[in-house]
Amino acid sequence: MQFEVIAKCHTTKARVSRMTLAHGVTMLPTFMPVATQAAIKGLTPQQVDSLGITLILNNTYHLNLRPGLEVLNEAGGAHKFQGWNGNLLTDSGGFQLVSLSKFTTITEEGALFASPFTGEPTMLTPEESMNIQHTIGADIIMQLDDVVSSLTTGSRVEEAMHRSVRWLDRCITQHEKSGKNDTQNLFAIVQGGLDPVLRDKCLEEMISRRDRVAGYAIGGLSGGEEKDIFWRVIKQCADKLPEDRPRYSMGIGFAEDLMVCVALGVDMADCVFPTRTARFGVALTHNGPLNLKLKKHANDFSPIDETCPCPTCTSKMSRAMLNHTITHETSAAHAVTLHNLVFQAQIMGRAREAIINGTFPDYLRSFFAQYFGDAGYPEWCVNALRSVGVDLLEGKSVPTIPGSGAKWEYANA
Repeated sequence: MQFEVIAKCHTTKARVSRMTLAHGVTMLPTFMPVATQAAIKGLTPQQVDSLGITLILNNTYHLNLRPGLEVLNEAGGAHKFQGWNGNLLTDSGGFQLVSLSKFTTITEEGALFASPFTGEPTMLTPEESMNIQHTIGADIIMQLDDVVSSLTTGSRVEEAMHRSVRWLDRCITQHEKSGKNDTQNLFAIVQGGLDPVLRDKCLEEMISRRDRVAGYAIGGLSGGEEKDIFWRVIKQCADKLPEDRPRYSMGIGFAEDLMVCVALGVDMADCVFPTRTARFGVALTHNGPLNLKLKKHANDFSPIDETCPCPTCTSKMSRAMLNHTITHETSAAHAVTLHNLVFQAQIMGRAREAIINGTFPDYLRSFFAQYFGDAGYPEWCVNALRSVGVDLLEGKSVPTIPGSGAKWEYANA
């Protein structure tokens, strides 16, 4: 990996970087679409590439189960298997410790899963996680961490944090044995729940290993915790992580979350949100989410967004047509998925451009003004951006919304 910071915001912690991996250059900050089963639902790799996306995410746990390592080996790795020529990141399987917790037993050796397909037991150790990711051939691979829900409290959080550090050491050892350090880049994952003391301990341990890892992720969030706590954990970690390494906030996908995380110094984020919400009939726009299932769109012959460069909008596919077919025809889900991925790419691309031009604080103000309008800004976003010198409410009479304030929940525009 070659990682170069090329611009910094003069007010916030935001920055623009160039990350060069074995399959090309990815400019940061960026949003990574999730291709869990080596496919972004509804789209071909060629379609994804045509949108200008350069980095996607595959799931280690699921690819190990299906199609399995024998098939991936025979194919020559996941890039060739799925026909993707861009950069690829794999998670380690750690998230499944939470999402499939009823199938999982955690020991110091690793995580013992019962396959959700066959019920057969599978032991995922740090060493095996590395071996699977080596076979997949991802450009960025993640350590196996002991993940607990962000709502978990008590001794289990500290246990998981310390185990994540020990498992990192085992991942490093296995990765260095593989001889693939030049083409596959190992990231550590900072754990510690919502406890700032535990986060600091984990940061200290993992930063001490900086010469043996290529980057860092902030894990264990986006599990239902209060947003005012979420951003403080992100800031705590981003402030202390090394300047010369990429910073990846795992599981972040809402537009407002992305903008706040970028302002706090995060470089990378991923989430199933834009593709999943497309299948539910919701299009993401700069004026907020658009629920295409609502009856009022049945006679609206305008595209989702007149200014959007995505194939769906430039082909003039109308809201009326999407209203007619959404959730009934797969073509509609595909069309909205294309649009939503372009939306995510656009807001991150505009953030990069604003950081380079020295106008990122203005971009934040204009983004939130357009996205939320006069309905009110999420209070946590206001608090988070004030912590890095941007006051969204300066000169405005816009109310604040307590709680998450996630506009997509209402999606009734």
